[in-house]
Order: sequence, then structure tokens, then C-alpha cells
Amino acid sequence: MRILVVDDDQIDRMVTRRVLTCDSQYREIFEVESVQQALDVINRETFDIILLDYRMPEADGIELLIELRSRDELGGTAIVIVSASEETDLAINCIEAGAQDFISKSDLNPTVLSKAIVHAHKRFELDKKMHNSYLETKRLAERDPLTGLSNRYHFDETLKVMITNNKRMSASVALLAIDLDNFKHVNDTLGHAAGDELLVQVVNRINDCLRTNEGFARLGGDEFAIVLGSISSSMDVSSIGTRILEQFKQPFSITNTEVYTSASIGAALVPADALDSANLQKCADIAMYRAKQSGKNKLCFYEQKFQDEFNQNFVIQTALRSLKFSNYFTLVYQPIYELATQSISGFEALIRWPKDQGAHYSPDIFIPVAEQVGMIDKIGTWVIHTAIKQLSTWHKTLDSSFNMSINISPIQLINSNLLEILKNESDKYGIAPNRIILEITETALVKNAKKVNSTLKALSDAGFLIALDDFGTGFSSISHLIEYPINIVKLDKSMQDHHNIQSKKYKILKGLGKMLNELDFTVVAEGIEEAQQLEVCKGLPIDRVQGYYFSIPLPATDIETFFESV
Repeated sequence: MRILVVDDDQIDRMVTRRVLTCDSQYREIFEVESVQQALDVINRETFDIILLDYRMPEADGIELLIELRSRDELGGTAIVIVSASEETDLAINCIEAGAQDFISKSDLNPTVLSKAIVHAHKRFELDKKMHNSYLETKRLAERDPLTGLSNRYHFDETLKVMITNNKRMSASVALLAIDLDNFKHVNDTLGHAAGDELLVQVVNRINDCLRTNEGFARLGGDEFAIVLGSISSSMDVSSIGTRILEQFKQPFSITNTEVYTSASIGAALVPADALDSANLQKCADIAMYRAKQSGKNKLCFYEQKFQDEFNQNFVIQTALRSLKFSNYFTLVYQPIYELATQSISGFEALIRWPKDQGAHYSPDIFIPVAEQVGMIDKIGTWVIHTAIKQLSTWHKTLDSSFNMSINISPIQLINSNLLEILKNESDKYGIAPNRIILEITETALVKNAKKVNSTLKALSDAGFLIALDDFGTGFSSISHLIEYPINIVKLDKSMQDHHNIQSKKYKILKGLGKMLNELDFTVVAEGIEEAQQLEVCKGLPIDRVQGYYFSIPLPATDIETFFESV
């Protein structure tokens, strides 16, 4: 056993050596008389035990003890404090500072010293095991077991420290929030083991894009985060984000299957977007959600307007879950005119959500939110009930030939109760199904095509009319007109060019109108806002027109007032 004796008193060192030599196991004994000598020899040699005098000229034993315990090279060395004092408090202080034992010089004899050394050595081994166990527990608490990356807890702490350190240097910190696109599909198709393997391979590829000092963490599921320090501009962040996206261009090999996936990345910076870790993470998450909404597989930087939209969506979600539709929503009705006679053939029911001072939430905003939170069926049912009830009133008071056009969302089309709801309401109010026009968009025909087609055929067989809305935008597939039971085609206003009847757009519109007429579709031109547009429509094979030129969408009472004035 190698022992180092640190004592400035030569006589005390001699006494200690004499006591040690009584036991043959202490064969290598080194002596130093100062703190500096102790530090020098420790740099060169390794020891099993250090016997350290508490009273040294340069520093007391506790100060030196703390210095020694801070050195990695002493990770395998036990320390015993030797002091002329017998104070219990001093002994406790030394033990708490890292010593394994404390003995008084007055008790120094072979038996006591030998027991102290053995006790110190055993206690040190126990302390070391406990410390290693603590480190392992800490590692497990801070690491994701699948990927070995930092977990959310450790990443949060790392992010806070990095923000603080970079503030001192007046440098920027960037956070990338990464979420895999369609990861659930991999789990559902190939199993969770394959999903785990994909996550590991994704981590390996992303690691190839990063420097060693950049924090990379798995926050849970398929969510990851990367913190970048000392950022000089957003171009640095964009460069790294682009490199990460490039890693997804090649397929991943999972259980002998080529798997393609992509990632949506949101980026936010301190201090440009946030000043603390919590808000920085929120901003990066909002940017990541925007990347997903914008088509996925892209990098999106945070903008304040995203936060405003996010806050508005939150308000809308909360309200949608709690409100009574009849107290909040209202319907307005836009007249649809026969082009040949310019008489009203019916109305399109449009939902409105009034706010304060005459403003209202746009359906383009709250309808997608309603779909996300699972409220669109309830809203749609309320619209159907309210619109058909209103049509029943107008059949009695205005004109029994009026039609009512009702917009149907894609989610409603896969609801098995839609036909039942429509039949119940039309029967309840005595409205023939062919007076009800159900407007759908082409996007509704793309997802769940088989189910949607089945629903539309059932609705058509029951006598309800189907209108394809916004034709000329999006997919605009002629095959949809053949495959689905469509009765009416509503041409989007973007199809119209009222300035030049020689333009390609005009010629396409004219040819399209002729084709639709030949196929017995009723053709409606939307978005007529000027007299010139109406004149152009008169030269085209168009049956009906609709737009602000004739009337804005009006409350039911205004419609009735209009007819009374006529």
C-alpha cells in the first residue's frame, strides 16, 4: 500500500513513519512538508492513502482537502486527517469535506493508525461505489435509453446554462425543434421495434451534421431538439437545418425494408425571439407546427404572427368546446341567380362567428380548428338544421322553388350519420331532398376516397344534389366528375378573366363550360364582383352566377326585407 504523509513538522512525520513501519503492509511511505510539495508529488505519483496534517502553514487541512478532492487524479485515494485537536466538530467538518477518517495525534499508535487506515480505505471504496451509483443514476435520469441522447429534463438544464453563458458573451443561441413526419405510419405498418430502429438511425444521421458542442436531445416519441450556441446570424441556423433535411432524402433500411420519412423543423433564437429557455422552446415549437402546416419536410423560422395565430387558435379551441352554437354562431345567406333571367334560384348558407364591434372570426380560421378538436360534426349538424329550417320558412313566405346550398366538410363526408341527419331534417321541415344542394371541395375527394364515394352515392340516391365547389383550383381532376355523383360544378373566381376574351384562361373557361353542359352539369360562376365579369359570363355556357356584384351574404331578416321591398 502506498501512503503519502503530509505534515510540516519533522518530528510528527518521524513519529508517523515509525508507527507505519510497525505494519509490514505499508511498504511505500512518502513524506512531504508543505502543501505545494504535496500537490507536486500527487501530480507524479498515485497513492492509496494520504495522511494529511490539519494544521499546515499555507492552508488548513479542510482547504487542502477540498483542493485534493477536486482533482481527478485522486479519484482512487482515501484521505485521513491527522490533527493535534480532539474537537468533535472539527472531525465532523473534515468528514463532510471529503475525508474518510479523522484521528488525533495524541492517539497515534500502530493499532489506532492501522484501524484508521483500514477504515478509511473501506469507507473510501464504499463512497466510490455510492458515487458511481449516483453517477449512473444521474446518467439514466438525464439520458434517453433508446438513443443515448439527453432527455427533456437534462436538455432543459443544458439550454438554460447555454443561454446564460451566451448572454455574457452577447452571443445568440438558436433552438431547433424537430418532429418526424408521419412517424406513426411507420409504427402502425412495421411495428414499434421498427419505429425504434428508425429513431436510432435518424439520430445517427443528424449527429453527422452537428459539432460536438451542440446539444442534441430526444424530448419524447419522435420529437427532438438541438441547441446551437454562438450563432452569428440566422444563416448559420438555416445551414444546419438544411443539412439535417438533406439527411432524409435517402431511405432508411428498416427490417430489410426501405423506409422514407422526413422532418419538420422549427427554429427560434435568443434574444431575437425569446429571452429565456421556456419561451424559446415555445417559439421553436410554434415554428415547427407551422412547418408541418405548410407541407412538412421543411425548416421554418419563428415569426410573431405565428404566435398571434397560435393564441387565436387556442382561444377558438377553448370557446368551441364550451359554447352553445345557437348563442354564438349565425348563418348568412348569399343569393344565387339564374344567369338567363337574373332571378334568384336559391341561397348558399354561410356560417359566421361574430366577435365584438361587428367583426367576426373567418370560417377559414375556425373551421380548421373545429376539425382539429373534433367539433366539426356538431357544427355541421347545427348548420344543416338551421339552413333547412330557414329554407322551410322561405318556401312558405317567399318562393317554394328556392334551393339551399350547404357546405359539407371532408370530415362530415366520412361520418356515417350524415345521410340520416339530412333525411331527418328534410323530413321534419317538409323539404324535398332535391332542394338541398350539398357543396363539397375537391380536397374532400382525395382522402378516404372509397368512403366518400359511398357516402355521396347514398346521398345522391336519396335525392340530394351534390355540387363540386371551387372547381379550377387544387386538383381539378376531370375524373372526379365522372367517378362521383356530381350534379353541379361551381367554377372558382380565379378561373375568370374579364379583361381579355382572347386570353388562354377565357378560352379554357369557355371550353370547360361547353364540356360541362354536354355532360349535363349545372355550371355556376362564383365571385362575380363587377358588371364586366357578368357580361363575360353571358357569353359563356354558364347557368347560374353568384357574387358580391349581386349581393353580399345577408342575415335571413335582410333577405326577407329585400323581397318585401321588391
